[in-house]
Amino acid sequence: MDDRITRLKRIQEISFTLNDLTLYLDTHPLDTDALDAFSQAQAQRRELMANYARDFEPLTIDCVCQKHFNWSDGPLPWDNQGGA
Repeated sequence: MDDRITRLKRIQEISFTLNDLTLYLDTHPLDTDALDAFSQAQAQRRELMANYARDFEPLTIDCVCQKHFNWSDGPLPWDNQGGA
């Protein structure tokens, strides 16, 4: 269970980073450093989400497995399965 919680926290952290960069880029759309950071964070979040979906269950509809519709597999993140 600790691995699940650790991964969820990491997804939350990178999602916060992406949201923060999005707000910054709204007012600084030509900042190449911010654009690079956004691209890296976006790729990292995509990878974290895919790995979490593979090992546990999808967190968004974009991560649903094509082999079977696994949207409802496993506990939902807000069910607080022994987590924080």
